[in-house]
Amino acid sequence: MSFRERTSIGRETRLCMSLSGRPGNAGSRLHNWLYGHYGLDYVYKSFSTGDLAAAVGGIRALGIRGCAVSMPFKEEVIPMLDGLEASARAIDSVNTIVNDDGALTGYNTDYVAVRDLLARRGIDPAMPFLLRGSGGMAKAVVAALRDSGFCHGTIVARNRRSGAALAAQYGFAWREDMPATEAPLLINVTPLGMEGGHADRLAFPAEQIGACEIAFDVVAQPANTPFIRAAQAAGKVTVSGAEVIVLQAIEQFALYTGVRPDAKAVAQAAAFAHGDEVAEKLREA
Repeated sequence: MSFRERTSIGRETRLCMSLSGRPGNAGSRLHNWLYGHYGLDYVYKSFSTGDLAAAVGGIRALGIRGCAVSMPFKEEVIPMLDGLEASARAIDSVNTIVNDDGALTGYNTDYVAVRDLLARRGIDPAMPFLLRGSGGMAKAVVAALRDSGFCHGTIVARNRRSGAALAAQYGFAWREDMPATEAPLLINVTPLGMEGGHADRLAFPAEQIGACEIAFDVVAQPANTPFIRAAQAAGKVTVSGAEVIVLQAIEQFALYTGVRPDAKAVAQAAAFAHGDEVAEKLREA
């Protein structure tokens, strides 16, 4: 059975969803393709909201099985939940809600995806990094770096409170402004390069991109951000946000359904949702 062959949605169909400030279609395409591939009576739909508390209440009241949580809701949603899985509690950021008979538990599959992707791509934890950002996604990435053995890094964040706190929590340095120093690993965890108001902005100066070895961008829409394109043009190794979003979505899919897709299905779903280039990178990893 493929996604296109689905003919009906009935009362037994289970609903999963996402909440984002800027909803996209890629998550819906990936989840729905996998539901069809495995013959599961689920459907996935993306939403935004101006009333987060009411939206979370709807998840509970309507028996919605699971919900992906994106910017700007990853921290704001926490007090509305009944419990947190260990990584979400440690990071204080949620990107996934699982509904078990009205009890809502928060998870962080961003952390799992980034940790696994660092290992898959063989990125050396001895490599110093510059990371830009200090929001909910940055918390997951910094925790994954620390737990993967990275010891030398600087968090660049204009928000003094969140940036300094995040750096201190995990034992890294903090800078309010971009330093002139170079680093072999550059990581963007800000909206710079995202479709919308920041689409044309580079996350790092061209000089730093030219001097790095690996460019890692968590922005998924588009996968080829200005930062990624500049790094590719300079012959650097790149890791895109589309790779992160596929791997974290696979973790969500397993939490919602109890089914863990095999590698072939993951690549096929990634190609359907994000294109062949992203699927090929995941096959190589």
